Amino acid sequence: MNKPVIGILVYRNGLTFSEPTYFRDLTRAGERLGATAFLFSPQDIDVNSRTVTGFTPTSGNGWIRRTYSWPEVVIDRHRRSGQEYMKIRTSSLFLYANNRFTNKWNITRMFLQEDRLKQWMPETVEYSREQLRTMLKRHRLLYVKPGNGTGGSSIVRVQSADDGYTVLGRSRKLSKRRVKIKTLSGLANWLDHWTVDERIRGGNFMIQQGLDLELVPERVTDTRLLIQKNESGEWKVTGMGMRVGAPHSSTSNLHGGGKAVSFQEIADKQFGAEKAETIRQECEQLAFQVVQVIEERFGPMMEFGIDIGIDVEGRVWLIEVNPKPGRDIFKGMGNPSLYSKSVERPIQYAMYVAANKNRSNTNEGAMLLSKRRKRRRLQA
Repeated sequence: MNKPVIGILVYRNGLTFSEPTYFRDLTRAGERLGATAFLFSPQDIDVNSRTVTGFTPTSGNGWIRRTYSWPEVVIDRHRRSGQEYMKIRTSSLFLYANNRFTNKWNITRMFLQEDRLKQWMPETVEYSREQLRTMLKRHRLLYVKPGNGTGGSSIVRVQSADDGYTVLGRSRKLSKRRVKIKTLSGLANWLDHWTVDERIRGGNFMIQQGLDLELVPERVTDTRLLIQKNESGEWKVTGMGMRVGAPHSSTSNLHGGGKAVSFQEIADKQFGAEKAETIRQECEQLAFQVVQVIEERFGPMMEFGIDIGIDVEGRVWLIEVNPKPGRDIFKGMGNPSLYSKSVERPIQYAMYVAANKNRSNTNEGAMLLSKRRKRRRLQA
């Protein structure tokens, strides 16, 4: 039995890859599970010969380059937009394990209009001076976020007080900003500059209702839930954990100084074991509703990292979804087996897609052969 050939579409610059540690683990998981898995970029495709130049890790920190046959299934892990990528991604060259998605602002608008998700959605509007004034009248805490950002970059936290506004920001390069602004017009001027200077790929910004997520005093705390398809093509919650932000940070992201801890460690202490379990179950319910809504609109997907806010009252809120999630939170929690499972599942699902594709082709071929035989019998 031939090994399924799985390509992993990534961004690379020479032999530098955007997520080298994860990509090493992912290709090695493919080998361990009985698949041929390799990395490739748009520039590595030879359409005429139906071959792809692919990369796999050496036993050290290097990469081996070789030519591979056309992949049966492709996992899209490319994190940068661009003409080359979009030309490949919008073509019919490959069968993908994960369909294309949209940016955060578009998906947020879709979720806000979806009855199944409204109960979990914080109020969110597109950024403008007028909307800023309106939102500040309703909420003493706001977040100004890029509509197409990732990793906590370009996010601003605005806290209202009697003497003005405290602003915590994290730039595109993840440097921290902390300023005190006395007037609304001063705040609007500052944010007008921020939404231009820190814009990501020409995208817009949105204003989101702030939530009291300080389950740990003076630290932003949120929950990352990873939901993935398994070897049978079924959605399963792989795991969840909490991220505790650094002091005076507007986000909880790990590479911004946040710390990963288990869900139970914080939730049990804050709410008690019984209520914490009820909250955990609601988080999972939310995750299954989210992926159902997304697939109805965009087609089959493979995995999502879902960021969930649990406020100090125990209410669950959907913050955002990420179709190309990291999984370092499981390492940070000291759970290597959960991390390994999270790495293996994309390969397992891609193998499932390949097997069903082959089975479908085999069935179609058998049906065609049967029709030919019937025609011959009728002609005899």
